[in-house]
Amino acid sequence: QVQLVESGGGLVQPGGSLRLSCAASGIVFNIYTTGWYRQAPGKQRELVATITSAGHTNFDDSVKSRYTISRDSAKNTAYLQMNSLKHEDTAVYYCNAKHITGLIGYWGQGTQVTVSS
Repeated sequence: QVQLVESGGGLVQPGGSLRLSCAASGIVFNIYTTGWYRQAPGKQRELVATITSAGHTNFDDSVKSRYTISRDSAKNTAYLQMNSLKHEDTAVYYCNAKHITGLIGYWGQGTQVTVSS
């Protein structure tokens, strides 16, 4: 059974940092493109960052230079380091893994990130 389990969310003040983790079981992460998405209340889910099986990264313009995505193959875990957090970063953050063929994908359950003073 495939599971993606996110952790690391919470309440942080503007300008603060959080690191989200996505631990995978039942799949080998390094043959998947891993993505972090977020969904704010009343808004559609949006792509934040991705890292391919080759390690290439891509970011939405709204988080570029503030967020970093990485993957630890030995731990089968992906990370999203979020710095200089803003109120508008508040959302539920979801981990996604899409097989390199594009035929199979999985979602985590989400972790809440709240940026508030």
